[in-house]
Amino acid sequence: MIYTCTLNPAIDLFVDVDELKPFTVNRTKDEDYQANGKGINVSIVLKRFGLDSTAIGIIAGFTGKFIQDEIEKKGIKTKLFEVNGITRINIFVNADKEFKIINRGPNVPLNTIEKIIEEIKKIPIGSYLFVSGSLPPGVKDETFLRISKICKEKGIKLILDISSPILIDCLTYHPYLIKPNEEELANLFDIKQLTEEAIIYYGKELLNRGAQKVIVSRGEKGSIYFSKNKILKASSIKGKVVNSACAGDTLLATFVGMQLKGFKEETALAYASAAGALTAFSKGIGNFEDIHEFAKMIKIEKM
Repeated sequence: MIYTCTLNPAIDLFVDVDELKPFTVNRTKDEDYQANGKGINVSIVLKRFGLDSTAIGIIAGFTGKFIQDEIEKKGIKTKLFEVNGITRINIFVNADKEFKIINRGPNVPLNTIEKIIEEIKKIPIGSYLFVSGSLPPGVKDETFLRISKICKEKGIKLILDISSPILIDCLTYHPYLIKPNEEELANLFDIKQLTEEAIIYYGKELLNRGAQKVIVSRGEKGSIYFSKNKILKASSIKGKVVNSACAGDTLLATFVGMQLKGFKEETALAYASAAGALTAFSKGIGNFEDIHEFAKMIKIEKM
C-alpha cells in the first residue's frame, strides 16, 4: 500500500503576465488554480500511472475543502485533519522571469500532529510512505524525526522529500529514499555551490549516513541517483520552463511508481526525468500522453 503525507498543502495559483511591473495593475493573460502540496502531487502522479494511494494531511477553511474535493475527484483516498484558519494559497507568476510567492499556512495545534502520528502508526508493514514538503507554523522539525523512527520500527518504506536540516538526523533510521535538490544538498553540508563531483561525493555521504537510496534533482541538468551498488546520471529535456514548482514531486513519484510497476532503476529514472521536465513545461503537473517518446530522449549514464 502507498501513503503520502502533506502537512502544509496549498492551492497553487499559476498566472501569466507579459511583464511584472511595480506600482501598477498587472493584469493576467491566464490563470489556473490547482490543489497542491508536495505529497498531494505525488498522489496525483501515482494515480496517473494507475497506482492508488491514501493522502494524509492537514487542511483548513474553504481552501482546504477545495483541495479535498479536487483530489477526491481524481479518485484519491484522503485522511485529512481539519484545523482553524485557511490553507495557504501560493502564487507562481510566469512573466519575463519566474516568480514564486510561498505563504506560511495555518497554525497547527499539537493535538492535530498527534492525530497524524497515530494515523501513520496504523500504516501496514511493508507499505510505502512519502513525506514531502514544508511544515506549517506551530509544527517543529522534530516531527520528521518522529515519523522516521516510527517507520523504522514498523517496517514502513519511508521516502523523504523535505528541505529541513533535520533530514541528516533522520538518516539514522535508514529511510528507503530521500530526494534533496541541489540547493538542499548544498545547505545540508553548508556548501555554497556544488560541482558535479561534489554532488557525487555528498550523495555517497548520505548513503554512508544511513539513506538506502538518494536522488538529487538538478532541474534542467537532470538528476543523479545513488544506491549502494550504482550511481546513475540522467539528462533532462530542453524546453520553455513555465513552472518548476511541481517538477521534483513528479520526478520522485514517477521514479518510485515505475519501480513498483516492475521497471528497472535505469528505465524508472529515464521516465522520471521525462515526467519532471514535462511538468516544468506546464502550469501544473504535466500531461504524460507522450511520456514514452520523451523518455527515449533521456540519456542514462552509469558513473
